[in-house]
Amino acid sequence: MKKITLFLLAFAFLSVPPVFAASVPTINKDELKARLGSENLVILDVRTDRDWTSSEFKIKDSIRLADSDLSLVQKYPKDTTLVLYCA
Repeated sequence: MKKITLFLLAFAFLSVPPVFAASVPTINKDELKARLGSENLVILDVRTDRDWTSSEFKIKDSIRLADSDLSLVQKYPKDTTLVLYCA
């Protein structure tokens, strides 16, 4: 049973298309700070439950994504800038 589980986990991991960090645009804290309050900017906090609850630092007006439920992003128009953060 253990071998089957490991095989399934390995198969699931290998079947996910790779996302390379270089292909994902980034924003630094000063750029984000300048855009705070913008209508087409949504900040999503994707930290784990433990990391989120134990942190005293949270970006104002950010939206908490419990259990990394990214289905929420589908409700935003395509021209919306989504910023995901986890630290």
